[in-house]
Amino acid sequence: MEENRIIIDRDLCNGCGLCVTVCPTGTISLAEGKAAATGNESILCGHCAAVCPRRAVHVTAIAEEMSRFRTFTMEQAWLPHGKFSTAVLVQLMASRRSCRCFTDQPVDRTKLEDLVKIGITAPSGTNSQSWTFTVLPTRAAVLCLAEYIATYFERLNRTAEKAVLRHVLKLIGKGELDAYYRGYYLKVKEALREWHESGKDRLFHGSTAAILVGSLPGASCPVEDALLATQNILLAAHSMGLGSCLIGYAVEAMKKDLSIQQSVGIPSEESVHAVIALGYPDEVYQRIAGRKKVIPRYFEGT
Repeated sequence: MEENRIIIDRDLCNGCGLCVTVCPTGTISLAEGKAAATGNESILCGHCAAVCPRRAVHVTAIAEEMSRFRTFTMEQAWLPHGKFSTAVLVQLMASRRSCRCFTDQPVDRTKLEDLVKIGITAPSGTNSQSWTFTVLPTRAAVLCLAEYIATYFERLNRTAEKAVLRHVLKLIGKGELDAYYRGYYLKVKEALREWHESGKDRLFHGSTAAILVGSLPGASCPVEDALLATQNILLAAHSMGLGSCLIGYAVEAMKKDLSIQQSVGIPSEESVHAVIALGYPDEVYQRIAGRKKVIPRYFEGT
């Protein structure tokens, strides 16, 4: 544990021991009737500071400004379990749709910055918080990324057109190119044709901003962390009056061609797990859409 990462004011501490109880790593203990950071590791989760009734604990790694927002004011008091409307929460979740019709209205940067802050309220494995966020704040920036991705798929389509190559790769157990050809080639070809002939944007759907969610090396479960943060952003965007859409084609292109992410300022050692198109929606629904039936599996033990 780095020195002074957890600071406990012994004058304020009343020795209640709550911080000891909630600490997941045993970093804090009671010494002479007061809390003290005695352990040799910490995941810097902030549970100790959040539970302390006397505000005696401070975790220096936590940036307080990340809990202050510019487009709204958040209550700083903790919301106890069961003290929020499940019905309202589920209505928000069910109302968020993938938006493929955007207006040309730009998204204010303060909203984009707040969305990133909302994203990082998500949990992360061992509290690593090793996610990254790259903001494309303008339609011009989105179009720039779209051009890079279109170029990638043009190359991929030319490769997929080679029937002999597809066949040989499939024979040696590498059937990805053949699967792409059968499942996506024609759709991509048509989308590229419209892109070049009329400027129709079937990739980002005319969105005026985007957020790319990625991860730094070393996290215990980077993909899960990034996608949890992504879901937070999607729901918050809807509450802010924004539409959103996950762009899987962009993620796939950046996985296969690292030069694309480098072109938008993302270092090669990072991985991109989600690309979120954002903008003001040009669509209105009358009701929520349903979902396919799912039957949960139960295991009762032996």
